[in-house]
Amino acid sequence: MEVAELDYRAVRGSFAVPDDLEPLDRHPKATPPGEAMRYHHALCYGCGDDAVNGLHVVVTAGDGVTATATMRVAPWMEGGPGLIHGGILSAAFDEVMGTTALLIGVPVVTGHLEIDYARPIPIDSSLRFTADVLGRQRRKVYLSAAAHIVGDAGELPVGPVATSRALFIGIDPREHFAEHLANAQRPDEHQRWTKYSSP
Repeated sequence: MEVAELDYRAVRGSFAVPDDLEPLDRHPKATPPGEAMRYHHALCYGCGDDAVNGLHVVVTAGDGVTATATMRVAPWMEGGPGLIHGGILSAAFDEVMGTTALLIGVPVVTGHLEIDYARPIPIDSSLRFTADVLGRQRRKVYLSAAAHIVGDAGELPVGPVATSRALFIGIDPREHFAEHLANAQRPDEHQRWTKYSSP
């Protein structure tokens, strides 16, 4: 049996965004453009300030239903020698897109996420993400995002180092997380979700 050689850079996912998405409006209470968006708790692995080995992703609301985010690639994120672990980048995309969905007033959880890794990302680099809410079908929310390495002068090089598309599912956080609060590191902090209203 002959095995064909596969160029991993040519592999693309089969995930398709539907053509018949509902029109989107920015939620009237959404974070204003240029301001940091907060949704999770202080120990959230993606955005929490108190998460010792967290990603510390900072998502900033953009115009319309877009957002940007930044993340420093710390030495503990190393996978291959001198490079970020692909799973860490996946978690960062998940955080960025999940937070961006709040611009339409929908708290979400991940249903499907895929990434195209274009180039290696060195340790100690800084990443800038851009994210867009593409649309929704009832509880399904579709998003896309791209990651760029930020240059020393703040410029973005040509082309992203990775891109992602995802399907998120709209939830009521009070119901979705209720049976898991007892397992949380700080259960009392999560009680704020009993008063949660979007966004």
